[in-house]
Amino acid sequence: MAKVILAPEVSEAFPETEIRLVFAGRLDNSSPWREAQDIRTEAAEAVAHGRAEAFGEESDHIASWHAAYRAFGTNPRRFRPSVDALLRRVRKSGSLPSISPAVDAYNAVSVLWGLPAGAFDLDRVAGDIVIRHAGDADKFEPLGEPGEWESTRPGEVVYADAESVLTRHWNHRDCHRTMLRPDSRNALFMLERVSGKVPLDELDQAAERLAGIVAAHAQHVETHPLNRGSAQVTLPTV
Repeated sequence: MAKVILAPEVSEAFPETEIRLVFAGRLDNSSPWREAQDIRTEAAEAVAHGRAEAFGEESDHIASWHAAYRAFGTNPRRFRPSVDALLRRVRKSGSLPSISPAVDAYNAVSVLWGLPAGAFDLDRVAGDIVIRHAGDADKFEPLGEPGEWESTRPGEVVYADAESVLTRHWNHRDCHRTMLRPDSRNALFMLERVSGKVPLDELDQAAERLAGIVAAHAQHVETHPLNRGSAQVTLPTV
């Protein structure tokens, strides 16, 4: 059974890291989700009423990620944390992008709680998923650019499996191979904080909301914490 592992060097460098994993088995990501549409509307209204302004660059939600990026050698204004980039895009356009029900749901949760969110198609993951520092030999195939491989910068934090790096700069960009597609059947969602300045109950509320949305369109849903004290999660087989 596959595992998700927070490597010791990452938890030591960022000891307040907390990740919530939401596993969804036998997911239907091809039909419209009313719940995803509802939370997209909720997020858009929050942006329109200025609520998203609370997650500006000086807020703990964004500043903590900028500090983490700098700590592992990445310029966060050149390679922005996912939540920072998404909030900027939504504030500018006034609307959330629509990709697929599952992606729309986690993007809306990201906007509402000011937390990085992402997901992998587990049927396209090779072996365990490890959150670790990148090495000299690591390669990354960017989302939307199949066959175009780039080298990671040694020392940046990445998600990786047995074949390649799955995300650059922790959560800046996802890879092409494991992105959620309409035919994805087994998925792993991640919600993250890197600093204790972001309240843990907010992370838990966001994970609970996302799990509730996904549960209406999957046969099996589980939520697990990943942190320094619980640094390994075995994923169920459905």
